[in-house]
Parts: sequence; C-alpha cells; structure tokens
Amino acid sequence: MPVLTRDEAQTRAHLLDVQRYAIELDLTTGGEDTFTSRTAIHFTTRTAADTFVELKPATLRSVTLDGAPLDPEGLLDNRLALTGLTAGPHELHIDAVMRYSRTGEGLHRFTDPADGETYTYTQLFMEDVQRVFAAFDQPDLKAVFDLTVTAPDGWTVLANGVTTQQDDGRWKTASTPLISTYLVAVAAGPWHSVTTEHAGLPFGLHCRRSLAPHLDADADELFEITRQCYDRYHEKFDEPYPFDSYDQAFVPEFNAGAMENPGLVTFRDEFVYRSAVTDTQRQIRAMVIAHEMAHMWFGDLVTLQWWDDIWLNESFAEYMGYQTLNEVAPGGPGGRPPGWRGTDTWVEFAITRKSWGYDADQRPSTHPVAPAPDAVPDTASALLNFDGISYAKGASALRQLVAWLGEKDFLAGINTHVARHKFANATLADFIDSLAGATDRDVHAWAEEWLGTTGVDTLTPTVAESDGQWHLTVTRQGQRPHRLTVGAYDRDPHDGRNLVLRDRFDIDVPHTEPVTRPGLRPALLVLNDQDLTYAKVRLDEPSTEAALRSLSGVPDALTRAVLWNTLRDMVRDGELALTDYLETARAHLCEETDLAVVQGVLTFAATQIADRYLTPADRPTALALLTDLTRDLIRRTEDGSGPGLRLIAVRHFIAAATQPDTLRAWLQDGHVPGGPELDPELRWRILTRLAVLGATDEQEIAAHLADDPSATGEEGAARCRAALPTPAAKEAAWNAMFHGDTLSNYLFTATAQGFWQPEQADILQPYIARFYEDAVPFAIRRGPAMAKAAGQYAFPVPAVDEETLRLGEACLTHKDLTPALRRCLADQVDDLRRALRVRG
Repeated sequence: MPVLTRDEAQTRAHLLDVQRYAIELDLTTGGEDTFTSRTAIHFTTRTAADTFVELKPATLRSVTLDGAPLDPEGLLDNRLALTGLTAGPHELHIDAVMRYSRTGEGLHRFTDPADGETYTYTQLFMEDVQRVFAAFDQPDLKAVFDLTVTAPDGWTVLANGVTTQQDDGRWKTASTPLISTYLVAVAAGPWHSVTTEHAGLPFGLHCRRSLAPHLDADADELFEITRQCYDRYHEKFDEPYPFDSYDQAFVPEFNAGAMENPGLVTFRDEFVYRSAVTDTQRQIRAMVIAHEMAHMWFGDLVTLQWWDDIWLNESFAEYMGYQTLNEVAPGGPGGRPPGWRGTDTWVEFAITRKSWGYDADQRPSTHPVAPAPDAVPDTASALLNFDGISYAKGASALRQLVAWLGEKDFLAGINTHVARHKFANATLADFIDSLAGATDRDVHAWAEEWLGTTGVDTLTPTVAESDGQWHLTVTRQGQRPHRLTVGAYDRDPHDGRNLVLRDRFDIDVPHTEPVTRPGLRPALLVLNDQDLTYAKVRLDEPSTEAALRSLSGVPDALTRAVLWNTLRDMVRDGELALTDYLETARAHLCEETDLAVVQGVLTFAATQIADRYLTPADRPTALALLTDLTRDLIRRTEDGSGPGLRLIAVRHFIAAATQPDTLRAWLQDGHVPGGPELDPELRWRILTRLAVLGATDEQEIAAHLADDPSATGEEGAARCRAALPTPAAKEAAWNAMFHGDTLSNYLFTATAQGFWQPEQADILQPYIARFYEDAVPFAIRRGPAMAKAAGQYAFPVPAVDEETLRLGEACLTHKDLTPALRRCLADQVDDLRRALRVRG
C-alpha cells in the first residue's frame, strides 16, 4: 500500500485549500467488526489538476464529486483518484464501511472483561485517519471539522470540542478551529466522567466504568495538576488556550503514553492507578499531563508542515512538560499538587529519559534532531523518528539552548513564533527565525551544530595544581559547543563519607585557556553538574575514586543522577567493570533518597548488567547481590518510612528471586511482612516470577485470573502462561503471537514479555531462529504498531551470542522487511553487538 511522500504532499498543498470536513460516524451498525463512515469534504483547487484523497475502507459504498457519482472501483489501495478537477470550489461525499482496530490504530474497539462494556477511541496519527474517514491526509492541509456520531444507548461521545446529544439521539460536536487531520479525536463508550470548570472552560476526566473508583481517588490530584499547568502556560504564552474545552480520557490498550488531540487528550489507562504506585510514578503521570498540554500551543495551534520537523512538536513538549511541572512542583511558584510529594523533575528526566536519548544516539539508526528534508521522504520513514532523539535529545538540546540564550529571550522567541503561525503550519527555519529575532546570539549557527548533527559528545576533565590554585581543562570528543556547570566537592570534615559543595561555576566548552580556581583541587569534580547540556561526561581518576566511595554522600539528587549516568555510560563503553557498578549500587542505594535514582539504577543493574552483560555463569552472583540489596532496602523501611522506596525494593526483590519460597509465602499470606498488602499488580508480579521458576501452573494462573477478571488480569495471565518453562506453554504462546493474529496489541506485548527469560535458555533455543523467520511476515500482516511491538518485546533479548547476532544481521538484509520492523531489528542487533563487546 503506498505511503504519502513529501513531494506528493507539497504538490497537493500547493493545489488545494481545504475548508471543512463534515463527518458522520455510525457505531451502531456492523457489530463488533465494522462501522459506517460518511464524509463530506469542502475544498478549493487553485488550478485545474488531478489529485487524490485517502481512505482504507472495508467497503467503499459510494462517492460523489460536485453531485456527480464516481466509480468506487477507482479506489486503488488507499487512494481514490480525483481527476479533471477545475479551478474553484468542490464538494466530495464518501460513504464507506470501515473496520475497527485491535492494534491501537484508527478506531480501536475494546470490550472490558471486567464488566462486558465496550469502548472505542481514535488514534489517527500519521496515516491512521484513513482508517476512520476519508481525508486529504497531511498536516499542512488544516480544516474545520464537524463531527456527528451515532452511538449505542448509554454511551457518551467525547471529541475535540464540546459534544451535545441531539433529539434524534446522535451526538454532535462543536466545530473545531483549523486543525490537522491527524488531530481529530473521538472517544465513545459508557465512560465514567468527573467534570469541573476552570478559567471559564469545562475540564473533564474520563475512564472505563470498571476503573471509576481509582479515577475518583485521584481526581483532585489530576485536576489540580491540570489547573496549575494551564495557569502556568498562560503566564508563559501570550496566546490563550485556543480550544473550547479540555478533556482527558484514559483509554484502554493505547500504544503511546498519550496523544495531544486538541481538547481531548487521550492517555493510556495504566495512568489510572488501581494498585500502589510510587511518587515518581505520579510525577511521571503529572509530567505527561504537562507535556500534552504544551502541545495545545506547540503541535496543535502551530503544527509542523511536514514530518521531518516532528521534533518541533515532541522536543518542545518534552522540555516544557518537565520545566513547567518543576515550576508548579514543591519549591516552584505554584505549590504542590495534592497527593504528590514531587521532587526536581529533572532528576527523573536525567536518569530515565536522557539515557534513552544517549542510547539511541549511539546506534547506527541515529539521526539529527532536525533531519534534512531528504532524510524523511515519506510517512513510513517519518514514523521511525518517534524515538529517544526526537524526545529526550531534542528536549536536552532545548534545555541547553535556554541555558545559553536565557529563558526570557527563549520565551520571547516562542511567543513570536506562535503569533506568526497560529492555526497554521511552520518549519524549523520559521522556528529559528523567531528565536533569532529575540536575541543577538547566532541561533542559526547553534541550530546547525546542535540540531543538524548526530552522536553524543564526550567531555573529559584534566586537573593541574600550582601555587595554591587548581586549573581545569575540558577536552571535547565531538563537535558541539556546550555551556555547562562544574561542581567542585570536598570531603565533609565531620563525616568523610559525605561530600560538601565548595564551588559551582559555569564554563563554555571548547575553551582556549584553563579555568583557574583558588585552593587545592577538590575531592570530586563533576562536569555538567546541573545536567544542563547533553553529553557523556567522564571523571578524572581522583573523582572516580571519590564517586565510587561516596556517591550517596553527594548532597544534590540531580548531581547524583549525573554521576550514576556517568557510571552507566562507562559500563556500556567498557570502561567500568560490571562488578564495580553492582558493588557501588550495593554500597549507596540504601542511602539514596530520590526514588527515580533508585529505580533507574536497579533497572539498569537488573535488565542490562545481570540479564545481558554478564555471562550466564556470572548472572547468579549478580542476582544474589540484587537480592541482598533489595532485602536491605525492605529492612530499612520496616518502620513505615519511605513506602515508595519499599515498593520499589519489593518489586525488584521479586524480579531477582532465584528460589520460590519467599515469594510463595508472600502470596499465601497476602502481604509482605511489614507491608505492603499484595494488590493485583504485586500478585501478578509474584506469579510471573513463580512461572519463570517453574513454581506454578495453569490451574493457579486460571484461579488468579478468576479473582482478577480485568484487562490487566488478562495481561497478567498471558504473561504468566508464556513464562512457564514447558514446551507446550512456549509453543502455545508462540502460536498465539505469530500465527493466530487475534491478540490485541496489549495481549501480544504481555505474551512476549513473559516468553523470553534468561533462566530458560535451553527450552528457548529453537525459537531464536523462528523469531527471524516469523517476524517478517507478521509485520507485513499486522502493520507498523504490531511490528514495533514484535521488534521491541518478542526479540530474543536474553540470547547474547554470536549465532543470534549472525541471524539478526542476516535478517536485516531481508527484502521484505517493513520499515518499522527493520528499525527495531537494527537497534536490537546493535544492542546485542554492544552486549557482546561489554562481555569481552
């Protein structure tokens, strides 16, 4: 099926002016498989020409253009030719039957196993609008949208604007302002809703009825975060919020974290917590709320012209989400949202998001934050750039830009950009011109060096001493200029395990002369101390010794995150022994106070060092260390202090267990001694680990599912069944994933997560080659979202050996690889290559 090329989009944009869509969706016809879609498109052609409209119907019933019928057989793949158009206005009517989705693309349909209720919602990103209604589907053909939806009795319909139910039972939405086709949104079902009003606008929270008690428990927190972010953005942006309402719908089986549909943001409904979570998890949810709201201005009001500038949407929202949440969190001007003991949001960004960017930027598939136009020739290639580069690296680059430019000038440039391009489209050049008009600095040169290049710079300090002074020289392996903060720390004279900040100063790299400071050299010297730039940093030898000995004694959590990232990079680059990292974690995590740091370090130690970088013979020693460490963390919190830390420790203790006895006792007792009680999430974690260890069976899994007949319960059962170490269980899971084609996106992912286990190398050996054989046709059949799931979750990650590498490299030459699967496999094969290097 053809994908839209940049050249085709430019040609059509020059030809067409699209004024309005009138869309009628009937969700009461077609049963569980299909629905009716009728579309009227009002558009003008500037000259006489031919063009096409896109749609992917199950059946195309009729087409009329300016009152004259067109032959439905003229639909070729997803394109309906419109030939012989004269200059002037036109009206196109299309009546089609469309298919519901179970992959999170188009109009996704989900039946809740907890109560049998059915829900639908749209995800129309990139080319998926064509799965729901006919459209000139490209971001720079904005139009007004009027939607009418016929839904079953008892349902509520949500959309981009305020919706009202008509006398005939149909739901009609308020006309939108000019928006892009991919931003149209509908969510229909028997939603549980909580509503309020703020600044004269209706605000709403919506979820499945079975999650109602959990949404109600967090509604005050969610609304308070939403209000604070809304008010803070109105302090930052001159242009007011441009839509008539602000709904946030938590929807099932959502592929992304959230989607910035104007007026109706959709979130994955795992953000409606039905089990205990940590403050860091609440902080992440709050950040996603702030991120998506930033898109209302950057992405929705001003939209990219073509998909090569996706970073303009995502990098900006990523930066603004973290920064704005930091400003309304404790210590910021807005105060603390109720129920969330937030900390510096940039700590979580550093330990979680930034490492995502660093990893992506060191793979062969890396690309500039702002790719050259010819690097994104079509929508298939554009879809591959939703990665750690466009999000984490781009946000890091903007944070560095603010450090260099100053926030006042940065926001002035942003407001100029929005004023110039509101309700329209813009490019990288437009954005840089707007910033350049707000400052005397050479923003164009900065953009070339930061946004047009790939790779991670490495910054290394050299310290010399003379005449009661110390002199710092920073060498740069790379090509970007950096403005960064240097932290100088001394040992605490009262407690040699701790470090105290002596001095913190800013420098520019590259620099021509050493930076000279008074006194003896510090015990610990930290480049990029406040994490304002994007670069790998190294420690000189005395600082390495100080970090390994006293990391938990560094007073600032963000500095500790920078140091943990440095150790992580050194492990990945083969410069730090795996055992040194593990022993450092063992020595310092029990004193760590920031939950994001604890979670990040434990995750890297378990999933990368223990599961990939260490040989099978050495893995048990690492698991034993992690078991001892997490047990110590559990003991540390026996007095009830630090429930979030205790929850993290319990989760990781479960994952590291090599014997079933303790887990079995917890499961039978229904709680961990001293707490917490086992909620559904912890029960499924324990049962999954017992399955891996061969200490449970189908009967027990089925009994747990009967006790928890929810969507999450079904996923937990699928994960457990796939984890059972028997030939029959593995074959059944494999057939369900790759040959049945009936699993939804979430059930496929859960099955894949359970399937590959490092402890089960022998029984899994035959499936390594089968993955490469089956994944290629699977991706062709089931599309890009499922191809990405297969490449990310069903890849044989635990198989770290030369034969798996050989098979992967051979598969990358397969002529039928889809772009989405090719990108995932390229990244997985490169990670495998790195794991083999680290082992060596």
